[in-house]
Amino acid sequence: MTHAAPGVRAAQQATSTIPIIMGAVGDPVRLGFVKSLARPGGNTTGVSSQLFVLAAKRLDLLKETVPNLRQVAVLSNLTRTGNPAAREGVREMEVAAPKLGLRVRAFEAVMEPPELERVLTAIVRERPDGLLVLPDSAIVAHNARIAEFAARNRLPAMGGERLFVAAGGLISYENDFQEGWRAAARYVVRVLNGAKPAELPIEQPTKFHLAINLKTAKRLGLTIPPTLLLRADQVTE
Repeated sequence: MTHAAPGVRAAQQATSTIPIIMGAVGDPVRLGFVKSLARPGGNTTGVSSQLFVLAAKRLDLLKETVPNLRQVAVLSNLTRTGNPAAREGVREMEVAAPKLGLRVRAFEAVMEPPELERVLTAIVRERPDGLLVLPDSAIVAHNARIAEFAARNRLPAMGGERLFVAAGGLISYENDFQEGWRAAARYVVRVLNGAKPAELPIEQPTKFHLAINLKTAKRLGLTIPPTLLLRADQVTE
């Protein structure tokens, strides 16, 4: 079992016969890991996280949260070795942005603290109306720093996981990764019982989690639309 594009790619390069179960991959068809969602083919099957679709949805939710939103800075790990997911996520937002009356600009999230600080300073200079942080395991460690930077500069920030809101970010939207891993475990059982990965359809998430931090909203001087609060799965006050 593996997850994310680099892990799946490495596993496929290592074997074409041993079954590979994906725990969470943005779009396995688009990334070239399987032939189709219905009939994957080969030795790989598992769970898609719909990462690229969610990228555009997060942009839409940020616009709903901040009606006057016009320019959005996107912080992502674009150059992470062997991981095209961030670039595809940015591309999805670039396509979706004009339909929402928005412009987006991507910034590379360098992980060393001094370099990250320079990136954050560059974002402020561009004077965006909002910040969208694409989920990445390397960025998670800096959630609190990024969230504090955004709040300090009165920049509404959307994250791709509820941990971002727990760290002080304004809002986040993610699929249910725990359910995704439970689904992946079921694939393992089926394969061990003789099922062929090539014939097991890729499962897509059906549960999503919207989190909102009202304390951060107050700090930013924002009023969260009631309709959005009613849809939230988690509200931090």
